[in-house]
Amino acid sequence: MSAVVQSARRSRSKASSALTVAALGVVFGDIGTSPLYTMKSCFTFAGATPVFSDILGICSFLVWALVIVVCIKYIGFIMRVDHDGEGGILALLALAAKPPRSGALVAAGTLTFIVVVGAAMLLGDGMITPAISVISAIEGIEVVSPGLQPWVVPISVVVLIVLFVIQVRGTEKVGRLFGPAMVAWFLAIAVAGTIAIVAHPAVLEALDPRQAIAFSGRHGIGGFLVLGGVVLAVTGVEALYADLSHFGRPPIVRAWFGLVFPSLVLSYLGEGAGLIANPHNLDNPFYTLTPGWTLIPMVVLATVATVIASQALISGAFTLVEQAIALGLAPRMEVRHTSRRIHGQVYVPAISAGLAIGCVLLAITFQSSNRLAAAFGLAVSMTMLATSLAYLAVITRVQHWNKLAAYSLVGVFVLIDGSFVLAGLPKFLDGGWLPIAVSIVL
Repeated sequence: MSAVVQSARRSRSKASSALTVAALGVVFGDIGTSPLYTMKSCFTFAGATPVFSDILGICSFLVWALVIVVCIKYIGFIMRVDHDGEGGILALLALAAKPPRSGALVAAGTLTFIVVVGAAMLLGDGMITPAISVISAIEGIEVVSPGLQPWVVPISVVVLIVLFVIQVRGTEKVGRLFGPAMVAWFLAIAVAGTIAIVAHPAVLEALDPRQAIAFSGRHGIGGFLVLGGVVLAVTGVEALYADLSHFGRPPIVRAWFGLVFPSLVLSYLGEGAGLIANPHNLDNPFYTLTPGWTLIPMVVLATVATVIASQALISGAFTLVEQAIALGLAPRMEVRHTSRRIHGQVYVPAISAGLAIGCVLLAITFQSSNRLAAAFGLAVSMTMLATSLAYLAVITRVQHWNKLAAYSLVGVFVLIDGSFVLAGLPKFLDGGWLPIAVSIVL
């Protein structure tokens, strides 16, 4: 009997490990490839220069954004709330504004309006996610040889088309394909970051949040606008929550704390250490971590990882649209269930085609990750703010939290999210209008 029990436990353990690896291939791609472009964007938005104190300040912002937004807000609180196993902002609406009778549409009202705007913003900004991720990786060939620069956009377009073609295979199969590659990616950026940190351990001072506070004090308005770059480090968290139905919370939490979070911290601190060694590394702080023979393998791995990065938002978009249809907030369209085991894994052909066209046009129009970064983050910051407000409705109306505790907690979330939104407003004229225009149409 004990042998049977042990065999069952081993089977469950293998299934759990496989699900965790698959989650790495779908859920964490977006947030996991942010080191490719975030550091440089932070300096740009703040108008700062890579001197020692500013490097520490920006690294501190990035590390503590991951801690506060992802570890505490989403994994610690919001991802504990689901609607029949489904996550995302529309799942919060389904919980907080239950229809009065079976089959009825969700009631209109302020909360519904806020949530619909938030969901549309996520889909609008989501068109930029695959484009910026893929282009930022392919730009690594410029580091190998500047003469290859004209090939960045054509190669990016081909990669984007391939990405959307394979969506029909379903999230689980895509995750099995991508999961091991993402394990390799996170291990690679962790090792590269660690080597740089060992060479310049002074960067570890950035773990003190007072470095971020001091940075803000020194730079005035720039010390606030830096949040427009910092938000790029956490934009993937909304897709992470929307992808909850594809794998469930436990595999996502295990993957985050076991591999993703430490790897990202080491990567950002490593980039900071590289800037301490040579301020000119700001031209491409990520790829300078892998000089010499390691550069080309890292470019290849980054390209694979950024293709995967787009998967988090794409699968999240499928889930959001399916939920919107169920709530009567979107017209009916074909929704294919791609897994017999996990009901929440879906594929929506019309959404896949629309995102593919939008991503290719963005890659051709904006041409570089720097220009795309100027347009990226504002809309999804608004989604994060809307998610906080919807979460407040759930914990007060459904879970019946103490109102003082509920409003105090969400007040902190709103302060953080609102700061990201305000700091991102200057992006509007630089291209931030585009995802918002798409959102308005949706």
